[in-house]
Amino acid sequence: MTTGFAVTDDAFAREILSVAQLNQAVSQLLERSVPALWVRGEISNFTQAASGHWYFTLKDSRAAVRTVMFRSRAQSVGFVPRAGDQVEVRARVSLYEPRGDYQLQADAMRRAGIGNLYETFLRLKEKLAAEGLFDPEVKREPLRLPRAIGVITSLHAAALRDVLSALARRAPQVPVIVYPAPVQGADAAPRLALQLQRANARNEVDTLLLVRGGGSIEDLWSFNDEDLARAIATSAIPVICGVGHETDFTIADFVADVRAPTPTAAAELACVPREDLRQATRQAAQRLMRAQQRRLDQAAQRLDRAAAQLISPAQRLAHQRERLNTLRHRLAAAGQRPAQQRQARLQVLMQRLVRRVPDTARSVERVERVAARLARVQRQGLESASQRLAALGAHLRALDPENTLQRGYAIVRDEQGAIVSDAGVLRAGERLRIDLARGQAQAEVVSADADRSGP
Repeated sequence: MTTGFAVTDDAFAREILSVAQLNQAVSQLLERSVPALWVRGEISNFTQAASGHWYFTLKDSRAAVRTVMFRSRAQSVGFVPRAGDQVEVRARVSLYEPRGDYQLQADAMRRAGIGNLYETFLRLKEKLAAEGLFDPEVKREPLRLPRAIGVITSLHAAALRDVLSALARRAPQVPVIVYPAPVQGADAAPRLALQLQRANARNEVDTLLLVRGGGSIEDLWSFNDEDLARAIATSAIPVICGVGHETDFTIADFVADVRAPTPTAAAELACVPREDLRQATRQAAQRLMRAQQRRLDQAAQRLDRAAAQLISPAQRLAHQRERLNTLRHRLAAAGQRPAQQRQARLQVLMQRLVRRVPDTARSVERVERVAARLARVQRQGLESASQRLAALGAHLRALDPENTLQRGYAIVRDEQGAIVSDAGVLRAGERLRIDLARGQAQAEVVSADADRSGP
């Protein structure tokens, strides 16, 4: 029940409260008036109860305040504080009503200085995001059936046992190769990046798991390294990052191709369970059997239809015999029909021939006229051909080289027998053959003048 009260100057109207009511009212007033806030201080008087709750005092040089952190919140801190540790807690102001003690109820805790680390984390995240390293377009889908899976983590990490157990349970047929590297400390980030590059160079796995268990932001800080982030981004092998708990986020998570909330979840995302493969194989076999059965049924139906169309050999022979008789009758009729047609045509032609008996006397006279005209034309043609022949013979004799040679001319040939008509093609010392009207002569070129023209 909520108790409210108002302070007035009327002494008779004043409400008399019990101590419990007073503490309850003060507690509600504190919770309404003061929001959740971060408080920095030093741990002292730390106690971890059997229930898992933490009780401690948060103090500085001038003041102290009792603080409680319940088990459900303490489990997500990632470390157990000790007396003297400087921490920052996110808490709500409350009152422990049975004693009236003012206290803080802590919801989260981090080591002091975590704010600077978080600012560094945000700056690097913004820088890499601007370069496109987080874009979904550059991320690749891991193979559903990898030939082998690589795990980059510490050999002593609980995350390795979780991953190996999950893979052995989920896909025992897939080989697992471990690339050991520390997951915490000053040299963890470069060692992780080196193993990532080595896995790419060896190219013996299809998927890489980068895993680590939970912890504080300092414990996980190696996975916020810029060089490691760029090594993940340039990896030719898809990378699944499973670092910390579900609420933990690192730069490696944003750069990786797939982000898993835990190392076990990363192992589950790396491959298809063997039972799923078996189920898919069984389903495929069933589909194949159904398809094969459908084909067999269809073939059986076709066979039935074909069998229905079959007839016995005796029926086929009888049908063929009947068809042969039909063709024989048609052939006999076809053989008689042309003879009858030819006989009828012959009679028609005989009648036409009788009507067209030729007039022999007129034909003889016409033949004689044509013969006389043909003889006349032939005679004229022979005379014209004789005249043309005489003219061509005279022209041919005029062009005969022998006649030209008889007039004192000669034919000059080179060594290959080609006629020489241009002095420009001759060279001194070249041998020539000269054909005369009677006989031949050999000559040698002393000089040749190509510019000299004839008479």
